[in-house]
Amino acid sequence: MTRGLAILLTVYNRKSCTLKCLQQISSQELKGFDIAIDIYIVDGGSNDGTVEAVRNLFPDVHIKVKDGVYWNRGMYAAWEWASSVREYDFYLWLNDDTFIYPFCISSLLEESLRYKDKAIIVGATVNTEISSKQTYGGRMANGLFPTLGITSEIHHFNGNIVLIPIAVFNKLGNLDPYFQHSKGDFDYGMRALAVGIKMYQAAQALGECDIHPSLDQWCNPEFPFPERWKAMNQPNGMPPNETFYLERKHIGLISASFHWLTIHIRCMFPSLWK
Repeated sequence: MTRGLAILLTVYNRKSCTLKCLQQISSQELKGFDIAIDIYIVDGGSNDGTVEAVRNLFPDVHIKVKDGVYWNRGMYAAWEWASSVREYDFYLWLNDDTFIYPFCISSLLEESLRYKDKAIIVGATVNTEISSKQTYGGRMANGLFPTLGITSEIHHFNGNIVLIPIAVFNKLGNLDPYFQHSKGDFDYGMRALAVGIKMYQAAQALGECDIHPSLDQWCNPEFPFPERWKAMNQPNGMPPNETFYLERKHIGLISASFHWLTIHIRCMFPSLWK
């Protein structure tokens, strides 16, 4: 029996990355898995020709524009869209700047099978130049990455490569649309933890994605305070209310209030931090 997999992406003005990502999806070695793949993309309003290129080169991909959305709300919209079309057996979150290896999807499905398709399976990514350096993936309770080379139970995760079986989706539902860009992935993992859903990082790295090499503008002392303040409050900056909401929800009022305050202090006095 053929099972369905919906791959979900949010993209914006990274045409070359998006096209490379889609090409790598089409080159997956599924190792005998009877799986039908559909791709749903929400574009945040690209003006670099991304939408037109996808429609021309990958006509089977479902893509629509939702102006102004960032990662979390774009992924929320893509998931709502896909789940309204049909009930898929699996949903795969994928970042378009994450370049997956040919064995990525089959490895995720193999790991999922080990846990009877009732756990979240996360793929680790590594640096493009230093393949031993993990950049994104599962996180332990202390925020650190688990050790590559073994399958590890995790506490929460980055959203670059994440397989969600239908049993998990039926229990947890979609991402929380309160978050505009980041933190929705951490929130989803913590929601899973709260209801007893297990999460695992697959043993081997499943793709490559580099970390941004410089400080974010909101806490970079090279920028004047008005620019830092503006950047902090941007959806892809460090909006303090979203941090407060996340920590109030999962940790408590004291921690949420403390970090809300320290974000503001770091923005005002970034040189106090190394």
